Amino acid sequence: MSRMLTEIREQPGVLRRLLQEEAENIRSLAARIRERQCRYAVIAARGTSDHAATFAKYALEVYTGLPVALAAPSVITLYQGRLRLQDALVIGISQSGEAADVGEILRQGRESGAVVVTITNEPESTMAREADHLLLCRAGKETALAATKTYTSELALLGLLVAALAGRDDLAAAMAGVPDALEACLALAPRIKQAVERYAYMGECVVLGRGLNYPTALEAALKLQETSYVQAQGFSAADFLHGPIAIVDRGFPAMIVAPAGRSYQQMQALAGQLLARGAELIILSDQQELLGLARTGLELPAVDEFASPLTSIVALQLFACFLAEAKGLDPDLPRGLRKVTVTR
Repeated sequence: MSRMLTEIREQPGVLRRLLQEEAENIRSLAARIRERQCRYAVIAARGTSDHAATFAKYALEVYTGLPVALAAPSVITLYQGRLRLQDALVIGISQSGEAADVGEILRQGRESGAVVVTITNEPESTMAREADHLLLCRAGKETALAATKTYTSELALLGLLVAALAGRDDLAAAMAGVPDALEACLALAPRIKQAVERYAYMGECVVLGRGLNYPTALEAALKLQETSYVQAQGFSAADFLHGPIAIVDRGFPAMIVAPAGRSYQQMQALAGQLLARGAELIILSDQQELLGLARTGLELPAVDEFASPLTSIVALQLFACFLAEAKGLDPDLPRGLRKVTVTR
């Protein structure tokens, strides 16, 4: 069994541990943010962690009304820009805690007097030392190159923080139910392994989501790129209609992430448009009506839309892992990549 698959299977246990051990840290941080009356948030991250940051942007803005900017670290590292962050909540996300350019955003935040938070899996890392508040993924050592359990841990920490800031018990309950929902996702493994055999020669595809699941599309595309070398592109379903849909013709693979929720009707309409163009639809949803349109339908467990990015990405992690194996590739050894990539 690959290390990637082993770590995918660890995720329910990881999240149960996180929910228990980080609850007090989350409450303390939420109280501090309210006390400081932060007017906006700036979130810095790279790679997979940047997709978690994109989830946080949607969730914070939708459920708390706090405006969020996704930082461009090169503003500081390449152009020596100075940011006025005194009224900000500044969050840096990195599974290794050694993202040097993300750390620069945290340092400027501290110098400005912002509330500075690091989310990482490494408590002794450089970024952990830069933070006023540290939230730990509690994922254990992640040895596979493709991040899996650290990504869902980052999503869970951000979801719990949003629930605490919003004072929403229903959102907290949705997060509390995630470990059991992930067990249900893992039960899909035999179905997914069988399904990916059809796509062993797939060289390109698009992955489409909207709203809270837009980052799911981005992260799934990254997993397909790094493990299976598929030219996968992740799009917001809304942006996809503004030009990129022109690439779709008969037989073109289009993966659609569409659980029940605010974006469901738009995703359903997009699926119909793609079907009319002859696309091959791979659909992940908890809605039978939409799954019926798919060439390959993967039924997700029904959860609140707020928690659905965690369930949908686990199914797509499995898809990427099994697809690599179907292509005769080792998902643990993507060519030319290292576990920790440092940029400035």
